[in-house]
Amino acid sequence: MSDRIMTCSAALAEALHEEMARDETVFILGEDLTAHAGVFGQFKGIAENFPGRIIDTPISETGIVGIGLGAALTGLRPIVDLHFSDFVTCAMDELTNQAAKIRYMLGGQVSVPMVIWCPDGAGLRAAAQHSQSLEAWFVHTPGLKVVVPSEPADVKGLIKSAIRDDDPVMVFQHKKFFAKEGPVPEGNFTIPLGQAAVKREGQDITLLSYGSGFYLCQEALGELDKLDIDAEVIDLRTLKPLDMALVAESIKKTHRAVIVHEACLTGGFGAELTARIQDELFDYLDAPIKRVAAKDFPIPFSPPLEDYVLPKVADVIGAARAVTYR
Repeated sequence: MSDRIMTCSAALAEALHEEMARDETVFILGEDLTAHAGVFGQFKGIAENFPGRIIDTPISETGIVGIGLGAALTGLRPIVDLHFSDFVTCAMDELTNQAAKIRYMLGGQVSVPMVIWCPDGAGLRAAAQHSQSLEAWFVHTPGLKVVVPSEPADVKGLIKSAIRDDDPVMVFQHKKFFAKEGPVPEGNFTIPLGQAAVKREGQDITLLSYGSGFYLCQEALGELDKLDIDAEVIDLRTLKPLDMALVAESIKKTHRAVIVHEACLTGGFGAELTARIQDELFDYLDAPIKRVAAKDFPIPFSPPLEDYVLPKVADVIGAARAVTYR
C-alpha cells in the first residue's frame, strides 16, 4: 500500500465507498445528503454509486436517530449524519436511553451497529448553537463508544472500524479541518478503536490531545523546541475505549503532562483523564497536570470574542513551560 495526500473530507468519502462496497448492509441517512453530497462534500459520489443507500430524511434528529436505531436492531449498519454535533441534543433519549442501553438490557441478545457522525467544533464564526464540542457528554454514557479523529488517515481508519463495530459509535470530527491534508493509506486500512498514537516522540513532557487540540499541539512544537522543551505528542483518537496503556507508557518516560482539548474546561474530558493519571500514575509525576481548554462560555458569534474563548497555541506553550519550569 502507498500513501496519497488527501483531505479529511476525501478520506472520509473513500472510507464510506469502500465500506458500502464491502458490506451491503451499510447505508447513510440524514438531511439534504443527496443533493449537496453532505455539508462538507464527504458523501461525494455515494448517491450515484450506491443508489437507494443514502437516504434524505425530514428535519428531525429524533426521527433520524430513531430510524437508525431500528435499522441497526434488524441487522443493518446505519451511518447517521447529524450535520452538526449541536443537533444531537434533539435526539438524546434515542442515543443515551435507547441505543446505549438496549444491548445490556436485553442480555446481549441484540447489537446496535450504528455510527452517529457529528461534525463539531468552533472557529468558523457559527455562534453558540453550531460550534460546540460535546464529546464528554457521551464518554459519560455507558454503552456508547466515542471516536475523535484528527488527521486524514485517522479519519479513514477510524470510520471504517466504527462502521464494523457492533456497538453504537459517536464520531466527532472537527468541521474546521475537513480541508486539512495528509497522507492516507490505500485499500483496507483500519485503526482499532481504543488505540492512541504517538504523533511525535519526546522526552520532557507529554502533550495529550485529540481533534483540534492535536493541531494546537503540533503548532506549538516549533516554539517549544526553541525553549529546549522536547515534547511528546499523543493523539488519543478514541476517548472511549481509552488507550490508557499508551498514556502510561509516555508519562512514565516524561513525568509531566498537559492535556489539550477545545471543549470547555469544566467537566471536559481532560478532567477525567487527569483523574485517571493521578490515580494510576501519581508516583511518576514530577509536576501537576495542566489542562488547556476553552473558557466556560457559550461560543460567541463575535470573532474577537470567539478567539478569546477558544484555547490557543500560546496556552499550550504556557502550560508546557509551567510544568517543565522553563
